[in-house]
Amino acid sequence: MKDNDDKYEKAERGSTKILPKTVLLILLCGLSFYLGGLYCGKNKLQVNDVAKAGSSLDVVDNSPQVKSVSFPECSSDYQDYTPCTDPRKWKKYGTHRLTFMERHCPPVFDRKQCLVPPPNGYKSPIRWPKSKNECWYRNVPYDWINKQKSNQHWLKKEGDKFHFPGGGTMFPNGVSAYVDLMQDLIPEMKDGTIRTAIDTGCGVASWGGDLLDRGILTVSLAPRDNHEAQVQFALERGIPAILGIISTQRLPFPSNSFDMAHCSRCLIPWTEFGGVYLLEVHRILRPGGFWVLSGPPVNYENRWKGWDTTVEAQRSNYEKLQDLLTSMCFKMYAKKDDIAVWQKSSDNTCYNKLSNDPDAYPPKCDDSLEPDSAWYTPIRPCVVVPSPKLKKTGLESTPKWPQRLHATPERISDVPGGNGGLFKRDGSKWKARAKHYKKLLPAVGSDKIRNVMDMNTAYGGLAAALVDDPLWVMNVVSSYAANTLPVVFDRGLIGTYHDWCEAFSTYPRTYDLLHVDGLFTSESQRCEMKYVMLEMDRILRPNGYAIIRESSYFVDNIASVAKGLRWSCRKEQTESESENEKLLICQKKLWYSSNATSETK
Repeated sequence: MKDNDDKYEKAERGSTKILPKTVLLILLCGLSFYLGGLYCGKNKLQVNDVAKAGSSLDVVDNSPQVKSVSFPECSSDYQDYTPCTDPRKWKKYGTHRLTFMERHCPPVFDRKQCLVPPPNGYKSPIRWPKSKNECWYRNVPYDWINKQKSNQHWLKKEGDKFHFPGGGTMFPNGVSAYVDLMQDLIPEMKDGTIRTAIDTGCGVASWGGDLLDRGILTVSLAPRDNHEAQVQFALERGIPAILGIISTQRLPFPSNSFDMAHCSRCLIPWTEFGGVYLLEVHRILRPGGFWVLSGPPVNYENRWKGWDTTVEAQRSNYEKLQDLLTSMCFKMYAKKDDIAVWQKSSDNTCYNKLSNDPDAYPPKCDDSLEPDSAWYTPIRPCVVVPSPKLKKTGLESTPKWPQRLHATPERISDVPGGNGGLFKRDGSKWKARAKHYKKLLPAVGSDKIRNVMDMNTAYGGLAAALVDDPLWVMNVVSSYAANTLPVVFDRGLIGTYHDWCEAFSTYPRTYDLLHVDGLFTSESQRCEMKYVMLEMDRILRPNGYAIIRESSYFVDNIASVAKGLRWSCRKEQTESESENEKLLICQKKLWYSSNATSETK
């Protein structure tokens, strides 16, 4: 008992010293709580401006603390701003192999924290399918292509619109006649065997646009160059496209992805620098896939006079190209008039010979070079050999479209934890989610939404669930996430690698709908939320939408930044009514620059 009494005595003595401190602490906490209530009360958000399609929830202030945020307007000369391919910065980089046209993103201290304005007179884009053939001039107010390519009928300005007659350098009779000839040479284009394609040097993407009507989904690729807004024209038309160039870095796609690659007088020097450009096409082309070339040096016998060269020089170029393709295990498949078609080997016999020949050039890549590494990965002058363990990745083994969309891809086994059961469950999950999205946002599935980006997909589940709607989806896989992009391509969908701490390779105002699924949760330790959302605002069209699926922990902070972007948002339940995650349904408002000049650049 004595020991207990001593303890109580000590505790009582200590309490007399602690009491004043405790009172002071309570007073300070009360004052802090009172001031905090005043502050939060002033800045509490009401994100219910988007027209309701279901029962919306009030936004409440959860941790982290919601802070009011706003962004100024960028000056009007930033209306076509592409941060990582900015012509203002080109002089800082070398001209060797046109490296200045590759991605060179600004450092954090040089990032723009302002809202990119639309051009004067911007209108909501013409809706698909009319947009394939025409667009508003004021939305893409660039005359260079119109003036320089008028004789080739890429596009034509009439009144307040650009019209796209489907012409091109190598298809003076129109793109449809050109593709008809190509289909005669490649019957696989007609029966669902060929589903995905890439067009290097795409112009205004007329080739990719024509293929859409034939069930072939094409990524049209072009750099930002003196042709001005090729990719912006393509996306304004509602045709998939991305800024890019084959130079010193690999393209942001996995190996064995595309069923077909195409170049129509894209003037890429295929045989120079050890054949690195063609080696990159070989890497991204599926075994059994086709490479199509029209223009120099094909049909040099009849065309050389118009190419400001000699017949001997063009004959030499053609022979070099043929030798290079043979050394990479391509074989001539078909040739007629201006079109030549080669097919990539679908078995490893040719590559085994390459491995056993010490003098082979280009040589086989060593095993240290990951074939799917494609985010700031240098192109090396060697042949990436398809893995012999992949038996069903070749074109002849891949199910035909549309069966391949739901067939379990072989390469899902390369994803940690990936298997057929998970793939099927993912498909069912996204069917339910897409149905829920359409209830909350009826514009999904209508002609109001054409260009869609799934900003952090896994297996392309959302794109698969929306495949019957009049839209297309760019599936983006984080360069820091599990490599699921091969699965996306194996399903007959398209996508790209990207790091959302940087700007995306596209022009402003090029997507109608952005979808986010837990991106801020997964990337919150790597980059500030405001930069990601500023980039979302840059690429989202005025009156376009964002569906943000995020943890309850982040959703109110996201809503606060969205308000600073001049977006209207409302918070909704997920289809499972989970308390752990919520949906923000947002719409970007159309506004015009307050400091616009009388003339648009």
